[in-house]
Amino acid sequence: MATRVPWLKQRKALIGLALLDSGVLVPVYNLLFWQQIGRWPGISGAVGALVVIWTTFSYLLGRYSNGKENKSIASLAIVALIVTTLTVGAVWLGVKGDARTLPQFLLPLLVVSGAISTVLAKSINRNTRQRDRWLLIASKAEQRIVDEEVRRGSSDHLLIVSCSEDAEIQEKLKTCNQEVGIAISEEIKLDDKTIEQLLTRRSKGQQVMKLTDWFESRFQLMPPELLSREWIVMADGFRLQPDQFSWRLKRLGDISFALFLLLITSPLALVAAILIKLEDGGPILYSQIRTGQYEQQFRIWKLRSMRPNSEQDSAQWATKNDPRITRVGQVLRKLRIDELPQLINVLKGEMSLIGPRPERPELERQLEATIDHYRVRHWIRPGLSGWAQVSYNYGASVEDSRIKLGYDLYYLRNFSAWLDLLVLLKTIRLISNGKGASPSDKARKQICLHSKSKSGQRTSIKG
Repeated sequence: MATRVPWLKQRKALIGLALLDSGVLVPVYNLLFWQQIGRWPGISGAVGALVVIWTTFSYLLGRYSNGKENKSIASLAIVALIVTTLTVGAVWLGVKGDARTLPQFLLPLLVVSGAISTVLAKSINRNTRQRDRWLLIASKAEQRIVDEEVRRGSSDHLLIVSCSEDAEIQEKLKTCNQEVGIAISEEIKLDDKTIEQLLTRRSKGQQVMKLTDWFESRFQLMPPELLSREWIVMADGFRLQPDQFSWRLKRLGDISFALFLLLITSPLALVAAILIKLEDGGPILYSQIRTGQYEQQFRIWKLRSMRPNSEQDSAQWATKNDPRITRVGQVLRKLRIDELPQLINVLKGEMSLIGPRPERPELERQLEATIDHYRVRHWIRPGLSGWAQVSYNYGASVEDSRIKLGYDLYYLRNFSAWLDLLVLLKTIRLISNGKGASPSDKARKQICLHSKSKSGQRTSIKG
């Protein structure tokens, strides 16, 4: 079976933006080099290094992020200016005594390149959003789930309807031209006439898909309430299994990279240990029992970020500005330095570098009783970081755990070494931006059958 890569399809435009930056930077570099120095260098090692530096800073600062909001040209230009400043500084510090590193060469090069790519990126984003229109057809119970997720994702150009009769569907289809995609729940039973009409539309290039596939392709998660047990048993994907080549490859990568990380981060861990001890004189490490693969329990260790005996009564969710967290602990959590001892768990085979985060058994009992299909996340080793961690903010409630399970299910279905690499890159970006384990001000609204559908004006689709 071919590797599932819906996450890559979702990022075609983002990869295109990085290639667009390269395509702008190279000719502007050559033109400016020819104008100031008198020759045409072509594609050289110097311009290649400049492209790498520029695209790296652009990625870390979110220029290639698939943000839900429609950013203004001014905000895009500000980010491009920051990238320009960082790139000039990095090049100037790295290479001195070369005419190409002087501000009179670098500044106009990067300002012009950044301005051109920003305008083009804004135009591409606007055209993509105009074409991205969908009719979502779901049952009444499922509509509440869809409505909450769409509101959380701040998606525009969506018409969400609940239909139980084919006549209703026929009426809604009349409002859709060829540019409008159609996503239909498997709970909706279609008659032959409706199926023939949908087949005709699809043969002419109109997008028609399952509602679950639409969630997977657009939001890169799979709301557990939309999935039946039969679907989980028979769905394609879910290929990360013992004795498979992908399983052995992932384990080899875990061991190699964990050893490398232990080596390069040991001085940082030593400094953190000293600071923890100096702050309050308490223990440097603390441990907890977590649930791992196949619901086997194991012990993890962390650099202590909370005051001693913070949970002597019972397990608690972390909160915003949690008074239990020490000053040193706040820094450790933002940079995720407190997780470094778990590399030992990776080497022991209890964890992986990438996978669903392991939860505490006492909290999981509540989660399993509340969230559909929660145990599916135990099919693979838990991870030091994961798709849910880089796609959603720190979980601090049952509602957050429900949403994050949707991302975990997506990861289980679509695992590949390339997806692990993407999670690793996104983790590096989160750490570089200081966005570690910090709960949001408010728990996100839950996606569940029991949540009440809020009233509000939806964006309609005109034929």
